Amino acid sequence: MVTGFSYRAAVSACSLCVAGLLVLTPAAAATGPRAGEPAPPRPRAAMPGPSLLYRSGTQVRPHQGTPEVPEVSALSWLVADTDTGEVLAAADAHRELPPASTLKTLFALTVLPVLPSGLQHTVRYEELADVGEGSSLVGVEEGHTYQVADLWRGVFLSSGNDAVHVLARLGGGWEVTAARMQDKARTLGALDTHVVSPDGYDAPGQVSSAFDLAVFGRAGLRNPDFARYCSTAQARFPGDGSSFPIENTNRLLTGEDGVTPYPGLIGIKNGYTSNAGNTLVAAAQRGGHTLVVSVLNPQAEGGLTVYEEARALLDWGFAADGQVDPVGSLDGLRPPSRTDASAAPVAAAGAPAPDDDSGWSGTAVVAGLSGLGAGAVALALRAKGNRATRV
Repeated sequence: MVTGFSYRAAVSACSLCVAGLLVLTPAAAATGPRAGEPAPPRPRAAMPGPSLLYRSGTQVRPHQGTPEVPEVSALSWLVADTDTGEVLAAADAHRELPPASTLKTLFALTVLPVLPSGLQHTVRYEELADVGEGSSLVGVEEGHTYQVADLWRGVFLSSGNDAVHVLARLGGGWEVTAARMQDKARTLGALDTHVVSPDGYDAPGQVSSAFDLAVFGRAGLRNPDFARYCSTAQARFPGDGSSFPIENTNRLLTGEDGVTPYPGLIGIKNGYTSNAGNTLVAAAQRGGHTLVVSVLNPQAEGGLTVYEEARALLDWGFAADGQVDPVGSLDGLRPPSRTDASAAPVAAAGAPAPDDDSGWSGTAVVAGLSGLGAGAVALALRAKGNRATRV
């Protein structure tokens, strides 16, 4: 005797199951968006191959007829599209090297959001006591009152380590700031960077990479304050009785020392120490298209070589636009975050997410459960047919 399951019950249960699922997944069952609804987000272009950024030497995936990558002497460099994060070409992108004052980009990313620009602060002696010997200075003086915005201009234009020390104290302290910078680097996927001295001053174990500095520069340009400070060529800095002029040390921006200004240059930050050599992370815009380039420690003679090599790489990047496949992505090591709009496209309201952990689409789920329902009905029919012979 068969009990607890009938043909009609099976059919009813399966019908209810499939109908309920169709109600719950209208987007999966529909053939396209309804009138007035936004179209689903377009899928991102797939990378043509694995990232080449951990390989040594110059990496590029050119199409036929693409201009050749210029010969540069830097130990490490990278050219990337700031909008997509695609790396157009690079050489030893993850080589860990001293960053000098280009590390101030990470300092600004970390501290800018927590200090109001209009905040007034009177500088104390202890805030300047630990500024490294031979540091670049903007001229911050003990007992003088500054606005935070003044101190940031001192950081970006004069690369003032005195201004960095005061801002770091305001932001929680020197060691706290270094730890927060380290955390910020990790959240951005910049895994080559080790922070010891927030101002970029040479310190044992302090390193970054062309990849990480490009990540910092790209992230900085999304902050209006960062973008404004890093693109300012001249300003005035408060002094005793009156202000005095200061000028950005990035020669590609100002054209100082015989360096021709780069058309469309946005900034970002240059640096130099005897250990790091000359370093630079810069961005430029042409025809609505923005590129970021990082150049670390050129080996050719001359302190201005870093600017000319950055110029050559930017020129190549704009000329090769659309003629190369990316060799990696500035987002490639970034931890996924549901709240980060840059990590993945945002689905339209009410539409299913473009990806889920199961790998099944709504249509596939409906079809699969419908098949299971049909199987259950078939079993019920067999049970009904055999019921007369069972006792």
